[in-house]
Amino acid sequence: MDMKLNGSGNWMLALLNTVKDNFEKIKAGGGKKSVEKQKEKNKLTARERIKYLTDNDKPFIEIGAFAGHGMYEEYGGCPAGGTVAGIGYVSRRQCVIVANDQTVKAGAWFPITGKKNLRMQEIAMENHLPIIYLVDSAGIFLPMQDEIFPDKEHFGRIFRNNARMSAMGITQIAAVLGACVAGGAYLPIMSDETLMVKGNGSIFLAGPYLVKAAIGEDIDAETLGGAETHNAISGIADYECADEYECLDKIKNIVSKLGEPQQAGFNRIESIAPSKNMETIYSIMQENNAKPYDVVDIIECIVDAASFEQFKEQYGKTIVCGYARIDGWSVGIVANQRLISKTKRGEMQMGGVIYNDSADKAARFILNCNQKKIPLVFLQDVTGFMVGSRSEHAGIIKDGAKLVNAVANSVVPKITIITGNSYGAGNYAMCGKAYDPRFIYAWPSAKIAVMGGEQAAKTLLQIQVSGKKISEVEQQQMLDAIKSRYEKQTIPYYAAARLWIDDIIDPADTRKLISEGIAASNNNPDIKEMKVGVFQV
Repeated sequence: MDMKLNGSGNWMLALLNTVKDNFEKIKAGGGKKSVEKQKEKNKLTARERIKYLTDNDKPFIEIGAFAGHGMYEEYGGCPAGGTVAGIGYVSRRQCVIVANDQTVKAGAWFPITGKKNLRMQEIAMENHLPIIYLVDSAGIFLPMQDEIFPDKEHFGRIFRNNARMSAMGITQIAAVLGACVAGGAYLPIMSDETLMVKGNGSIFLAGPYLVKAAIGEDIDAETLGGAETHNAISGIADYECADEYECLDKIKNIVSKLGEPQQAGFNRIESIAPSKNMETIYSIMQENNAKPYDVVDIIECIVDAASFEQFKEQYGKTIVCGYARIDGWSVGIVANQRLISKTKRGEMQMGGVIYNDSADKAARFILNCNQKKIPLVFLQDVTGFMVGSRSEHAGIIKDGAKLVNAVANSVVPKITIITGNSYGAGNYAMCGKAYDPRFIYAWPSAKIAVMGGEQAAKTLLQIQVSGKKISEVEQQQMLDAIKSRYEKQTIPYYAAARLWIDDIIDPADTRKLISEGIAASNNNPDIKEMKVGVFQV
């Protein structure tokens, strides 16, 4: 979406254009020469494979595009974590798709590659979606093997999840389009069906060079573990394909025959366009989120026209709660309000801060949505909980714990959008990554940290200069250096690189992504009764 706005929206568009520029570089994978080598072997790139496999008239929601961004520079980087992945439609069925990018270090697994693949399996398990693996990988990136091999959330967890998904009845299809070696060889074999491309696909625990070194046997890759070997001799593979197009067509055919999934039964009616023009979503927030704004204006850009009904509108005004519809889906919205408000007792409340009453209101609303089986949408722009003697004496920790308890124990799907600040315990209370949102996205304007850069820098400076005689000029220089270093860690790229969020998104896509997220969640009928345990009332 290439747009120009007059006034305050330009800063958001500038941030968005930078996101798009960075994404274009990521899409190049390992670079032109690596892509050319792929083509010489009559192989498609990971993105070309996904494009051919998925339905053209349905959205493909990429997950983790910025994984590894700015990381592993000593090894030449790892664009998209060496894996292209997301949720798309194959033969009209919503599926998770994971494709190794062989142009990035021969598809080798970096630590972030493992984390990304585990995230995609998590999405498949949480939402009972079929998962398709497009395999083309040289295995673990050996220089970093200690960070990818032995731990609970490392490489081996992939195969544990293969086994768990099989037990859950989740369809897994693996297409071996290139190398599949060492421990990685278990992934296709632990899937329900395995397809191999003749001449390019190979599966073996040890390749020809290692076999020669280990036992002195001379053998070529095709004879050792090629498509013909595993289809005709070992019986490991189920289908032998002449080329990638035939292989991908077979996957489409397999998926087209899957039985209809059971559904959770989330309520949906005919979709109605939002009351506000989508272009206005760029200009609601001011540059650097410097001024208050009404979060209801953002909500009205996202929800179906005239569908938003506020819950306890006059109470706990720094969090807006309400029922609405997004693309026809019934949702409950919990959103931080940035406007400065006044209580009935005349007290002023700062926007973006969670007070006792707003925490109490949000916790109650979350319980209501769970009772009614309504998915929750969190819109985060929060600086944290209110501090000071008045709040402490009123029990802000108790009320905050009540909200955190409700978020943690909520059983309906939760989708989180970080639009602005996401600081400290506010991140937790508003369903940050640690609280298992089904999907979590950030606008280009998002900032994620334990506290704001200015406050953090001043706190760190006080610690550094304690007991020392330092001039004001030196203090300012130290403050600027600390603030610069700290703020680099708050930007959405830093979070996306480490998969604290699923993607950095165009604000105008918020409605679509929420709708697709609920559609995915609706495939899992197993919604248990909510239990909140013990908390102080």
